[in-house]
Amino acid sequence: MQTRLPEALLATSEGQRAEAVLRSCVHCGFCNATCPTYLETGHELDGPRGRIWLMKAYLEGEGASEITTRHLDRCLTCRNCETTCPSGVVYHDLLEVTRNRLEDEGAPRPLPARLARWALRTLMPRRGLFWPLYRLGQHLRPLMPARFRESLAPPSALRPWRPAVAAVSAPRRVLLLAGCVEGVAVPETQHATARVLKALGLEATLAPRAGCCGALPLHLGARAQAQALARQNIDAWWPELQSGAEALVMTASGCGVEVKGYGALLADDPVYAERAAFVAEKTLDLSEYLQRFDLTAFARKAPLRVAWHPPCTLQHGQGVRGVVEGILDAVGVERVPVAEGHLCCGAAGTNAVLEPAMAQALRTRKLAHLEKDAPERIVTANIGCELHLAAAAGRPVSHWITLLAEALEG
Repeated sequence: MQTRLPEALLATSEGQRAEAVLRSCVHCGFCNATCPTYLETGHELDGPRGRIWLMKAYLEGEGASEITTRHLDRCLTCRNCETTCPSGVVYHDLLEVTRNRLEDEGAPRPLPARLARWALRTLMPRRGLFWPLYRLGQHLRPLMPARFRESLAPPSALRPWRPAVAAVSAPRRVLLLAGCVEGVAVPETQHATARVLKALGLEATLAPRAGCCGALPLHLGARAQAQALARQNIDAWWPELQSGAEALVMTASGCGVEVKGYGALLADDPVYAERAAFVAEKTLDLSEYLQRFDLTAFARKAPLRVAWHPPCTLQHGQGVRGVVEGILDAVGVERVPVAEGHLCCGAAGTNAVLEPAMAQALRTRKLAHLEKDAPERIVTANIGCELHLAAAAGRPVSHWITLLAEALEG
């Protein structure tokens, strides 16, 4: 694709990234065949090909209208198009550059949308503020508007997971991330993870000063905020990784894909670039880490039929496919067949709040496939998918690690 990006933009690393993506696209349209929003609306501008034209026009200086922001805001950043693309177009790079510039220049959006985006960027990454508000919201859940109620899990009997003792002297230990939402919304996931790791002879710990991974602000166009959060986390994790923690194990695939991208996010930072790349290399999804072990001790004593929903951030973002399935098969879980497993459930981080109509339509389509063969449970690997699906599913939805932890309970 020919481009006419301004010289001032091309002189920046962002401009060079955008130029590389645009020139790699041959405009074939294969991406539209697997784009969830295009399949839902049939509108060219709701598919990657149309969005690339919008971004190209904007970056070349044509300016942005509400049409531009409307169709770019609908993008789920599921990266299904990247898995499909025969030309290797790194679509999310172009989208990140464009969203960041749109935010810096004041993207044309209605006031309610601007306020909602500001609130999400301001509140969610600040765990000391967000967690008490979330707990309050859980108790007021019946009174909340539907679009917010669906993002709130019912109150849990468990408190957020914390290591029982310092694990510095443990023979083998790994780091977990408390996260923005998972730790307070579904603490069962990290409790289960810690029990499974302990049964394998490992201790799980947290770096107290580590916070939000930065995925939420990055997807909302706040790259500088995402970079600041990444630096904070690297400072918190660095001593742990240097003193023997063998991996950063991510229980939320959305956080995993973000932290694995720290090397690219801070590539131009002369102070943090090398450490960011090291942290990214030490980051593994929970399934990637556990596949190294003999898991026969977690074999189920009673049969269980489940439907597996692979999050986009796991299968398309991290490129981790078939690993969770292999673990579930190894411990005797029966997986029912699920059509359109490559498609997004509609959660997509903040999408369920900012684009509720699209999110609900995609969830309806996803649940029709997940529940078709009447599984006893639905399991996934990301907190956003879990909450979004659970709000409308006719059966329990949980992280897949809870199935292994149950085997330890007899």
